[in-house]
Amino acid sequence: MGAHNRVMMTSPCIMSTNSPAEKLGWMALLSGVFAAFVNPYLAIIPLAAYIIICFTAPLLPEISFFLPVHSRGKTNQAFVALSFDDGPDPNTTPLLLDLLDAYQVKATFFVTGENIERYAHLIMAILERGHDIGNHSRNHDNFLMFRSTSRLSEEIDAVQTLLQGFGIVPLAFRPPVGATNPKLPLVLQRHGLYCVNFSCRAHDRGNRSVRGMAQKILRKVRPDDIILLHDISPQNNISVSLWLQEVAAILSGLNVRHLKIIRLSELIDMPVMNKTKSIDTNLN
Repeated sequence: MGAHNRVMMTSPCIMSTNSPAEKLGWMALLSGVFAAFVNPYLAIIPLAAYIIICFTAPLLPEISFFLPVHSRGKTNQAFVALSFDDGPDPNTTPLLLDLLDAYQVKATFFVTGENIERYAHLIMAILERGHDIGNHSRNHDNFLMFRSTSRLSEEIDAVQTLLQGFGIVPLAFRPPVGATNPKLPLVLQRHGLYCVNFSCRAHDRGNRSVRGMAQKILRKVRPDDIILLHDISPQNNISVSLWLQEVAAILSGLNVRHLKIIRLSELIDMPVMNKTKSIDTNLN
């Protein structure tokens, strides 16, 4: 099945056909109509509740509200997948790639357009080591989902265009901070993308809070989790070596818990990217 066909967003309206948002919207509207026959003021209650839900649900990365969101795997086995956001970064990516090689695991890197432009050699290094790459918007605007449809499309398209120069076409998009909106389904459909979030994170605030990261992940990780980590320089006077130790502790801890790290594409049974030309993987 082709990547475009696997993205189940074919409605010409803003929201995905039969999405929870659409169904709940109709329910709220019908409830409001019936309530108006009893008391016109009661009609406000279901409509107001729907608006509140529309503002709240997209901030929960595991919820498929406006569109299908892949936040967990489908294997029903003791497998997990690793994903690293926001990179690449010359201070962290080379060390991280060596660490992943040492543990013989593959990860998915959701990269930003601005870092692709700055560190093209690191994109090649990620691909040469056999890892996958996804789209994480051009500038990682935390408020991107509050921007216009054209701005959202431009942010996504910029990364798609940049990565085509490396011989790949990403199929997976991870929105900044995991937030979605009713504009996203149509934009992703236009670009042949689907949405991937996560189900296990350390709340490291983009490597601003690294200490204890491994303990937080290992305490709550479960089979079929998509683990969110970050591939950018730690902040708040935290050393790269401490960050790397925490990542290593996560990898070793997963082994102790008999949770095998597999590719994200295997965990969710969907390709993360397509290759348009061969990539030298002799470094594997």
